[in-house]
Order: sequence, then structure tokens, then C-alpha cells
Amino acid sequence: MQTQVYVDETKAKGYVVAAAVVAAGDIDAVRRSLRGLLPRGQRRLHMVSESDPLRRKILAALTDEPVQVDLYVARAAHRTNIERRHACLERLVADIAADCTLLTLESDETQDRRDRQDLALLTRRAGCHGLRYQHQSPYAEPLLWVPDAVGWAHARGREWTRLAAPVIRRVVSA
Repeated sequence: MQTQVYVDETKAKGYVVAAAVVAAGDIDAVRRSLRGLLPRGQRRLHMVSESDPLRRKILAALTDEPVQVDLYVARAAHRTNIERRHACLERLVADIAADCTLLTLESDETQDRRDRQDLALLTRRAGCHGLRYQHQSPYAEPLLWVPDAVGWAHARGREWTRLAAPVIRRVVSA
């Protein structure tokens, strides 16, 4: 099954890269569903900015969607966020090499260039020459709202982790 993967990070409690995996045939339907959650006048969902009732609604809605999220947690041995991100991306690329056709990362001007350099190396190492990767704004790509929501919930713990658990496929140490 061919998939696409959408990536965001959280640094709230440790360094975690959340990767939402969606089958290629489900992408348009999931985008439509996510856009349907937007409050009037709002251009994107961002868990940090949402009310608790909307956060609960978002996490509940995700459990009804054909999406799974892998969480890549950087080990304490990595000293900087640059090393942590590289380690998480390295594990992620190795894991998705066989099935993923497109990897979309949330754009951040401070790290996009480094990501492109790292991904060129990591995809070559993993032998996945057909994997394309890109950076997008969460305003342009609603599927980036999924790893934002699940990564946020995982970092918040307790009730939030429980609500996100149905879509979390695995937690991987990187």
C-alpha cells in the first residue's frame, strides 16, 4: 500500500517527531474532514491555540479517520535539537522507505535547508530513491494538523494522551 507521511515536531517534553501516515487513496477525504473541523474565520488548526473542547473534538475526529501516527522520541544521548531531529528523521526514513511516496514536513525557515540536506543523505542511505520530500505550511496542507494534534497530546500527557492513543501506531526511540 502506498502512503504519504506528514511530519511535525514538539519540544514540549523532550524532542518528538510525529509522523502521520495516510494511504494515498484516503488523502483527499481526510483533508476534507479536517477542514470541516475549522472554526469560522480560522485558516488552520493548531492545538496550542485551540480551546479544550475543540481539542477534544479534533482528537475524537482523528480516531474516525484512516490515519496512524508514529512518534519518534529522541534519546537523551543526543545533545542538541539538531542532533535529535536528525536521529528522528533517520529512523523515520528507514521506516517509511518501502511504502511512502511523499514525505511532507512542516516548514520552518530555520531548519528547512538542513532538512533537505539530511533527507538527501538519509533517503540515499535507505535506498528509497522514489521518495519525494517537501516542506509545506500548515495553512496550505491540512494533513500537517494531524501530527500537530497527536504530538501535542502526547506531550501534554494524561487525558490528552489517552484521547490520542487510538491513532498512535507506535512510539519509537531514535
